[in-house]
Amino acid sequence: MLDTSTHHWILVGVDGSPSALHATRWAAREAARRHVPLRLFHACVLPPTGSRPVTLPGGAVEALVECGHQVLREAERAAREVEPGVEVSREVRVGGAAALLIEESANARMAVLGSHGLGGFEGMLVGSVSVGVSAHGHCPVVVARGRTLDEPPPDRGPVVVGVDGSRISEAAVGFAFDAASLRGVPLIAVHTWTDMSAGETWSVLPFDIDYDEVAEDERRLLAERLAGWREKYPDVELRQLVLRDRPVRGLLATAEDAQLLVVGSRGRGALKGVGLGSVSQALLHHSVCPVAVVRP
Repeated sequence: MLDTSTHHWILVGVDGSPSALHATRWAAREAARRHVPLRLFHACVLPPTGSRPVTLPGGAVEALVECGHQVLREAERAAREVEPGVEVSREVRVGGAAALLIEESANARMAVLGSHGLGGFEGMLVGSVSVGVSAHGHCPVVVARGRTLDEPPPDRGPVVVGVDGSRISEAAVGFAFDAASLRGVPLIAVHTWTDMSAGETWSVLPFDIDYDEVAEDERRLLAERLAGWREKYPDVELRQLVLRDRPVRGLLATAEDAQLLVVGSRGRGALKGVGLGSVSQALLHHSVCPVAVVRP
């Protein structure tokens, strides 16, 4: 049995969907890359009973739990297909998937989820569980997206990280440097600015603003934010990209051929809070590669 006091495993939410199996394989490779165990987790969600207490048929919960164990056995086979030597544990619990995964994430180095689980609405681009855990998880959360729901996540290309100069993006930058170093691939640090962001320090945006000068200031800001990380990760080939564009559009375009897109999250700790910033949420819905949401 794994020593669950280490807090160093990679957690994967598994529900039996093809997307969850893609996430499991992605997480198995990540666990092998980081030399940490893999923890497969399944939540048995009881059917809604409305406001009145309802007694479920005898053995119903036990049947759900056994089904969950079968789902995890299938996921373990998928993990061992790509990484035979990975250390694996399995856990089945009864309750809401998002709430349980958030709780489990407190003891994980990273949580990995599929982009779309079983029972999702047709046309929904990313599942509600993935959005919820990304917003409120206690560790970095990766939603393992591909170009379509049926395609596995890409495993080639650079790592891309969004940098806005805040403490929130600082945590994402550190995660991205580490990911690029482990993979031996370039890191593209993207900083976007628009007319509005350029004018934030002005009470009225001047008509004769020098956009070349603003762009140079933004490049200088990006370089300053990355200087310490460059010293810490001298092995990482760093490319700095400053774009006069909206963050979502700029990041999606840059990550078109990437294997991982990393962003910060403005999520709050309480479930009742507004959990995920608009940029992070839009990227979860539209990225063609896995998205890592990293809270400070």
